[in-house]
Amino acid sequence: MMRALAYEWRLFLLALGFFTRIPVPALKDFKQGDLHFSVKYLPLIGALVGGFGALMYWLSEQYLPPDVALILSMCSTIYLTGAFHEDGLADTADGLGGGWDKEQALTIMKDSRIGSYGAIALILMLMTKFQALAHLPPMMVPVTLIVGHSLSRYAAVLVIATQQYMRAEGKAQPFAAKMSPASIVVASVFGLLPFIGLLTQLLWALLPVAIAWLWFSVKLRKRLGGYTGDCLGAMQQITEVVFYLSLLILGGPLWKFI
Repeated sequence: MMRALAYEWRLFLLALGFFTRIPVPALKDFKQGDLHFSVKYLPLIGALVGGFGALMYWLSEQYLPPDVALILSMCSTIYLTGAFHEDGLADTADGLGGGWDKEQALTIMKDSRIGSYGAIALILMLMTKFQALAHLPPMMVPVTLIVGHSLSRYAAVLVIATQQYMRAEGKAQPFAAKMSPASIVVASVFGLLPFIGLLTQLLWALLPVAIAWLWFSVKLRKRLGGYTGDCLGAMQQITEVVFYLSLLILGGPLWKFI
């Protein structure tokens, strides 16, 4: 039992070290294959990132206007992850926007330089996130951040579970093996459990997120035949912002009572 718990803790630390800038202890006998088994903890990492952003928002909002606190919160989560997912969004937008076929799209996405499509997508994404969160009641923002970050990373895990990785090598290649049913269950628990912090009426926000996930998954399958690491970042960003917008739509009648 203790050995199994120690192994799971090791997998969690691997995920924490890979997907964030949080320093983790050096792990002995590291095997690249362990990274694949650690991906089930990505939604939990999302909840921690969202929790950090929520804490930054709450602390800043004590002394600063809510919109300034929100900007600082967004900066804190981007810094904590090294803009990992935002970079994936920009590269994916460049590839899908500028590539005429699969090979050209993959080549463009591998280029570290950012193009017009990527810059526009990144700017509009950050602006939309800020505006959506800014129009929520301040007391709703912390739990919204935690749910949004965990749920959107769960969406990325589901891409890994349902599609084929399209590169022979790359940052996401270690995660590309088929996920076991048990790993999917663990990811589902961490991805959906934070919803207990939301009002029951807001659970319908899952539906627009599911539609966005399905739309982008189909687009990836048609355009690329599968996914790359950049596509996972793009999926995380898309489903996160769709979740925030969904709360605005569903919660409109409720906010006046909060």
